[in-house]
Amino acid sequence: MNTPRALIVGMGISGLATAMRLREIGWEPVLVERASQRRPAGYFIGLFETGRATAQRMGVLDAIGNRAGADSVTYDIERSGRRRPGMGYGDLPGGPRLILRGDIEAALYDVVAPHTEIRYGTTPIAIDEHPDGVDVTLRTTAGDEATETRERFDLVVGADGLRSTVRRMAFGPDSQFMRPLGHIIGATILKEPVPGYRPHDGVVLAEPGRSVWTFPFTDHRPGVLFNYRTDDEDAQFHRPPIESLRRAFGPEPTGPVLEHLLEQFEQADDYLFDSVHQVEMPTWHTDRVVLLGDSAWCMTLYSGMGASTALAGADLLGTLLQRNGGNTARALREWDQRLRPFIALQQRDGRTQGLTMFVPQSRRDKALRTLTQRLMSRPVGKRVMKTLVARQFKEKSVDIAAV
Repeated sequence: MNTPRALIVGMGISGLATAMRLREIGWEPVLVERASQRRPAGYFIGLFETGRATAQRMGVLDAIGNRAGADSVTYDIERSGRRRPGMGYGDLPGGPRLILRGDIEAALYDVVAPHTEIRYGTTPIAIDEHPDGVDVTLRTTAGDEATETRERFDLVVGADGLRSTVRRMAFGPDSQFMRPLGHIIGATILKEPVPGYRPHDGVVLAEPGRSVWTFPFTDHRPGVLFNYRTDDEDAQFHRPPIESLRRAFGPEPTGPVLEHLLEQFEQADDYLFDSVHQVEMPTWHTDRVVLLGDSAWCMTLYSGMGASTALAGADLLGTLLQRNGGNTARALREWDQRLRPFIALQQRDGRTQGLTMFVPQSRRDKALRTLTQRLMSRPVGKRVMKTLVARQFKEKSVDIAAV
């Protein structure tokens, strides 16, 4: 029998994890990446038990590591400089690992690269699906030159992110599937620590409709994340990002910490500034084309489950393709049916409780956050609040890929 061949578009967590699993079950994966080289390490992500269990089964959990500091403290602060000990991301139930996106990608890449064909500067420009395979036209750009090839694959995996090329070609335009949440994020890595705080401590300034978080790491400079609500997403991109951020956090005086963080964003060599969307689709597959990770369901950072579901989705895909050898369409149907309820639950949390945790949506949310922080400052209150919050985070510990 011929070795089945899969084209995987996108070399992020989803794409690398899929390549690893398909190689393990006897497929020949071909990875293509639009960028001309590997991406930088990126920004903060959390890895909950769903992702940790998958990474452990795949043998990469130790290589992924954990950048959370043992004695790190996160402070809730006001613009005036007033502070109180708060609850940081690493204090959430389930103890998510605090890492950079690149930590997972590097762990997977080290396993995948020695045995997998990887083509940089390459993107699909046509996908033609048949009952017995998928013909894909690939364009590779090197400098000023571009070449095109047409190749046949048994499966095409779209793991190319929120604005997926594979999704547009095989399923339809972005407008059909991207659900805006009415929020903007800005993220970068700080060159300088926050004045008045230890380098391994975090700060959170949360106000109705806007917030800024810093995420301290061991062996790496801290990250910062700005969030704000907007009724006009398009307008945010008609001016420099720093101007949109200053407008969103005005007109009140910024105060020393917020001003420092805004200046750090303005001076950053690299940053992310984007609108927040979820992807909602009635199906993530045809008979031979499947979407995975942000291309298929984009959790948004407010769910905290993007990396975990990317790993779990890839792991489960490999398992079901192996169990349904020779019947790719059936494997994809089973994969979709098993994942969909879990993904829907995580998406719902991401646009409700998760969003509110990151960005209070009203004065009531802000007051509730303040009350929670006060309770958390007392031993008895901390135990009670952790028990209550743990119920909300129970589903983030489900090993959905274990079958």
